[in-house]
Amino acid sequence: MRNNEPKNAQKENKNKVLGGVLYLVATPIGNLSDISERALKVLSEVDVVAAEDTRNTGKLLAYFGISKPMISYFEHNKRERGEVILERLKNGESCALVTDAGMPAISDPGEDLVRLCAENDVTVTSIPGCSAVVNALALSALPTGRFCFEGFLSTNKNERFERLNEIKNDTRTTIFYEAPHKLTKTLEDLHSVFGNRKIALCRELTKLNEEIMRTTIEDAIEYYNVNSPRGEFVLVVEGCTKATDENTFWASMSIEDHVEHYVSQGFKKMDAIKSVAKDRGLPKNEVYKAVNT
Repeated sequence: MRNNEPKNAQKENKNKVLGGVLYLVATPIGNLSDISERALKVLSEVDVVAAEDTRNTGKLLAYFGISKPMISYFEHNKRERGEVILERLKNGESCALVTDAGMPAISDPGEDLVRLCAENDVTVTSIPGCSAVVNALALSALPTGRFCFEGFLSTNKNERFERLNEIKNDTRTTIFYEAPHKLTKTLEDLHSVFGNRKIALCRELTKLNEEIMRTTIEDAIEYYNVNSPRGEFVLVVEGCTKATDENTFWASMSIEDHVEHYVSQGFKKMDAIKSVAKDRGLPKNEVYKAVNT
């Protein structure tokens, strides 16, 4: 049967905001002009907006002439507020979830709200838009066909190095977020575990002072030891290749020095021995004998 409904009406019905639905609305990561027509429509028509920071989101909504009730939803209140939002959705209200910038639920407590809704058969849909991860990857000039996103590394030293060692042999391009005050230390840790790989440091994406530095980890360390980092960074790091694997940080180290390297990072000696054995493709007992004879 032919649909005789006018095209404009079809479009309107397709984009209609429905009760009982959670809308994940991507917001600009710097340039307000990047917000989509659909995002503005949803934000204008939902019953409530759940925001990481209601002050920031309030400014965004005011800029576009939108006035909506808001509820805060962030890392430290996500359990309590998640239940509140879920109950409102079950009662037939519509809700838009936004972060301060970018796509909700990506390295973001919105992940928990999506899971809660899924467990309770509440519909969730996404209004696509800006994502710092994808923007940085596209600008990096590194391979984009296969990549992994690691978000922020742990501030715990042992957990940090444990994670880096888990992924150091991954051949995919790897993406991290980092704050300016921790950038230099993170670069040093990346060099310590990954060796001197290619890296793109992307900061102030979509903003007036956007900067993409395509270099190596060693050169980035040298640069930021002299120049203070400013702005939030997305780090896009080359995956492990034969060339990078042959030039790993431990290539010129003795087995003893290699073990001591991990011990200096906070590893227990036996854990350090296991890591060295994995790095070099040697049996653990061979590494153990080398450092205990």
